[in-house]
Order: sequence, then structure tokens, then C-alpha cells
Amino acid sequence: MARYSATPANEDKSAKSQGSYLRVHFKNTVEAANAIKGRKLLNAISYLNDVKEHKQCVPFRKFHGGSGRTAQASAFKTTKGRWPEKSANFILGLLQNIKSNAEQKNLELDAMVIKHIQVNAAPKQRRRTFRAHGRINPYMSNPCHIEIIASEELNQIKKAERVVVHNFTRRQLAIKHNEATRA
Repeated sequence: MARYSATPANEDKSAKSQGSYLRVHFKNTVEAANAIKGRKLLNAISYLNDVKEHKQCVPFRKFHGGSGRTAQASAFKTTKGRWPEKSANFILGLLQNIKSNAEQKNLELDAMVIKHIQVNAAPKQRRRTFRAHGRINPYMSNPCHIEIIASEELNQIKKAERVVVHNFTRRQLAIKHNEATRA
């Protein structure tokens, strides 16, 4: 049985999926994972499909060196964004797996929320490329491990109405008391 770095609060109301040694760029996958963290399951699936079609971008916040700017990133209060299609495909595969696992457990798909998503770097795979003047350079790939846990969101309790409490000084209270007695 695969080990996860997190455990859901309620195992019966959760679905999990993970992939190991996936040949997809680690940095792009981290940014794509951060973009869907906390979203509802069906919303995340539609968002990643939009990323594949270049309708929405993935905001690049951590690994943004050399990334270009796009107007689509302004929806996330940043300027840098990209469309990592291969990362989106791998994460979509795991999300589809979670969706199937949730259906198998008879969970409500509309209430499923991505509570935990983690991307870890896997060992680099080594190749080499031949350069001019008889030299050789490394040609490494940066694969990753991905794990996702989605849980059914419990019915949220509505927030109580705000009660305004005034902090008056003794002098202000005396003035208010005098005004009330005069009237």
C-alpha cells in the first residue's frame, strides 16, 4: 500500500491518488498543483482542461525565472503565467483517478475539494548531449512524484452576525449618561 505524506481527517469521505517517477517537469508541475490546491474537484478538472486549450493560464509564482507575461495571469494577481500542457495532462489523469475512486466509495462529486496536493522531485534521469570540439554535456530530465487527496467538504456553519462592541472611556460614558438623563 502506498504511503502518503498526509492523512485525511475522515478516511471514509476521502479519495486518494498518486503517481511516482512521472516524466514531467518538476517545476511546471509544482506551479500547476499550487493553482488547483483548495479547488473543488470538478472545478479543477475544468480549469486544467482550459489550461490545455490556452483559455486560462497557470500563474508562475515560485519558479518564474524566464517566464513571460500574460494578461490571463492578472486573474491571479500576478503577471507571469504559462500553459504547462504536459503537467496538466498528468495531474488530470490523477484527478480522473480520484473521481473514479470517489464514485466507487459513493461520495458526492460536487462536494469534493482538493485538500492536499504535493509534488516532490524524483531522481534525475541522466542522458548526454554531444557538443562541439569533442565535448559532452549532461542532458538531465527532472521527473516528479505527485500525490493528491480530495475530501468531501462538510456542510459549513454560517458565520454569526457581527456584534458591535463599543469601547468607551469613563468620560465618554459619563457624557452619554448625562445626555440620556437630560432627554
